[in-house]
Amino acid sequence: MTPRQHHLRYLLAGGFHSLAWTEWGPADGVPIVCVHGLTRTGRDFDMLAAALAAQGRRVLCPDLPGRGASEWLPDPMLYTPPSYVVALAHLLARLDGPVDWVGTSLGGICGMMVAAGSGHPIRRLVLNDIGSRVPSSAADRIAAYIKLPRSFADIAALEAHLRQVHAPFGPLTDAQWRHLAETSARALPDGGLGLHYDPGLAVPFEQSPTGPVDLSMVWSRVGVPTLLIRGAESDILDAETAAEMATRPGVRLSVLPGIGHAPALMETGQIALVAEFLAGM
Repeated sequence: MTPRQHHLRYLLAGGFHSLAWTEWGPADGVPIVCVHGLTRTGRDFDMLAAALAAQGRRVLCPDLPGRGASEWLPDPMLYTPPSYVVALAHLLARLDGPVDWVGTSLGGICGMMVAAGSGHPIRRLVLNDIGSRVPSSAADRIAAYIKLPRSFADIAALEAHLRQVHAPFGPLTDAQWRHLAETSARALPDGGLGLHYDPGLAVPFEQSPTGPVDLSMVWSRVGVPTLLIRGAESDILDAETAAEMATRPGVRLSVLPGIGHAPALMETGQIALVAEFLAGM
């Protein structure tokens, strides 16, 4: 199955910018929007999207601003969840109807923010290793990682870096690691390779202390059926927070052993878990 590449223009902070997404499946399928994590791209969902598209779903996997094929923002202080939601709202407006949402980490934060709004279009929500609170130690770890400059001699070196940094994704095949590397690379002027995101993403973290992240007020306004996926070794979504969230009616918790932050949603069982939940009415 061949994905299709699209762009739209969205208005943010007095200027128009380009948002890119990869689309799978029939144009008349019920839409699923899949949103990636902090330093990743929509191409992380290729395997999940292909499987869902084979079931007749229309799957849209956007690159958040500053990542992948989406335009970098002129002011790095705009790299915050409210800005991402503005960009994604333009995509939702184009769909103009009910959607399901799969969000990994930052993508899940965006999903919660959308689902907390009155009149939102989300039918079912998958939160992949993100919850109503993020411990300070985990937030600091992410902030430290994103500040590191990265340049690689070739795709093998970039892949080796990803295997180390994203080892908590869980056991992936060699082909899956190479896919992540190839879709994470951008050419640098010196002939080397960089990661496919704007280094300016680090600026908001540099300008203010990270500290714990409290999304409990946002989560309190989310009322849609939710699949909460937790890597059993995750430092981002701790067991206490996940268990507390799962007490709410309509929330289903699935804990994946031997995985940290965040499950890659590439393994057959993980894909089946998401597909089964989204097939519900």
